[in-house]
Formats: sequence, structure tokens, C-alpha cells
Amino acid sequence: MRVVVAAVIEREDRRLLIGQRRRHDTSALKWEFPGGKVEEGETPEVALARELREELGVTLGKRVEIARVTQTYVETAEPLEIRFYVAEIDGENLVARAFERIAWVLPKELAEYDFLTANLRLVANLATGRIKPREILDSAGNG
Repeated sequence: MRVVVAAVIEREDRRLLIGQRRRHDTSALKWEFPGGKVEEGETPEVALARELREELGVTLGKRVEIARVTQTYVETAEPLEIRFYVAEIDGENLVARAFERIAWVLPKELAEYDFLTANLRLVANLATGRIKPREILDSAGNG
């Protein structure tokens, strides 16, 4: 089973970072949290750091795994295990290198975006306040 990692990044104003897949990607123009595939020989945390650097030009700081979802998409027919992390980043100047566009949205606004299926439960938990990224990071110490 292929492992994919994704970061839930929250700013001081409580807005969360989401990215829209490019037009030529599988699941074109769907929204997701930044991240990508774990390559052979990588730990999920190393993969998350690499993906954030490649996709957004930022450095991964503190992170805490908050959810795992198994999903099979019709386009690939390969089951994926998606590991979601609440994450801090170092770097204010985000560059949307791997996305059609990125957006900072309030949790309650997440439902207005067309997310990948594997993200839907997490989106619901963020939108309703069942998962509070800042509180999780603050209680985690120096992960």
C-alpha cells in the first residue's frame, strides 16, 4: 500500500492552508492539504518535509500526526494510506509550485471547497472544531 502524507497548516488568524490540484493532475482541480507520496527509504516525516519544501518552498517545523485514512481512487485503483499531520512551517513566502492555486481559509469555510474524498472526514472535523490544529501543536511540546 502506498503511503501519502499531508499537512494541516494553521496561521495565527486560524486560517488553514489548502491547495487546488492542477488541471492536468489526477482528480483535477480538487482541493487538498499540501503533501505527497512517501518515497522508498523515506520516513513519513522526512517525506512531509520534502513535499512542503518542493510544493511551497517552506521548511517543516513541529508536526503531530492526527489521522490516517485508507482510500482507493478509481484513477489509480491502488489503495493509499493518507497520514495527516498538524504542522508548523518556517517561511512566510509560500510559492504555489505544485498547485493551480492555494488559499488560506477559515475552518468553517472548508465546506465551500471541492475536496478529495480522503480529506472529507478531516475537513468535517476541522470545520466543526473537533480538531483544533493550534491546540494540538501547543500541547505536543517540541515534536
